[in-house]
Amino acid sequence: MLQVLAYRPRFNDPKTLRLPFAAPGRSTGGMNQDHHPRPPVNQLETWVFDLDNTLYPASSSLFPQIDVRMRQFIADRLGLGLDEAFALQKRYYREFGTTLRGLMTVHGMEPADFLAYVHDIDHSVLEAAPRLDAALAALPGRKLIFTNGSERHAEKVLAQLGLERHFAGIFDIVAARFIPKPQSECYDLMVRRFDFDPRSAAMVEDLQRNLAPAAALGMTTVWVRQDDHPDARVVMDDHDHMGHVHHITDDLSHWLEQVVATPKAPPSVR
Repeated sequence: MLQVLAYRPRFNDPKTLRLPFAAPGRSTGGMNQDHHPRPPVNQLETWVFDLDNTLYPASSSLFPQIDVRMRQFIADRLGLGLDEAFALQKRYYREFGTTLRGLMTVHGMEPADFLAYVHDIDHSVLEAAPRLDAALAALPGRKLIFTNGSERHAEKVLAQLGLERHFAGIFDIVAARFIPKPQSECYDLMVRRFDFDPRSAAMVEDLQRNLAPAAALGMTTVWVRQDDHPDARVVMDDHDHMGHVHHITDDLSHWLEQVVATPKAPPSVR
């Protein structure tokens, strides 16, 4: 039982990056914007994973279903045309971190109906992820889900992917008191809920802006970059600020396999 609370460069290859890069067995020790000492990634004790478009590819037809239902919900509740609703949806997403937060803040909307409606989708379009399943099984440390979505949605996604056995807990938008990533308060709440040292933890995300508060806490950050991400244009200018991103990959399973395969350094002799 889970605790509730086109051309694509190979980003695993440091030679193809225009950004500072740390191979899986090493840490940059922080880049530009933070100065926390970081252990090698193969010695971390806690792994915090985002859910949507991170544990499954953005090319999946799952999240577009959510996107369409958000648009329809806004149109129905606010009496808008679909185009107007879509523009408002993306504006609130950009300004507040989630569309829901914008609806709550600006319109005083209750969250329960929104979450139930937008997550009433066909999860069966997701395929099982045996390679990621094996990579997570081999990865040492406790594994957690940190999502701006609901717990019920997260459980359905994990079950469809065949990954539910790996995660000790889910920290969803309700547990976060409806404060979404990338607002720092929800990161503090998540760390306190699961009681771990951020300096011995990693956070894995599909939106690099959501990694900034994690890096500020001392966490090692991993960006799963995808050129076909559905919100790439919404967060495009975020790419100008990359000092909080320590690792970049376009293939999470492969990257985790590299972490597991990297030999641990022997203890120093004093």
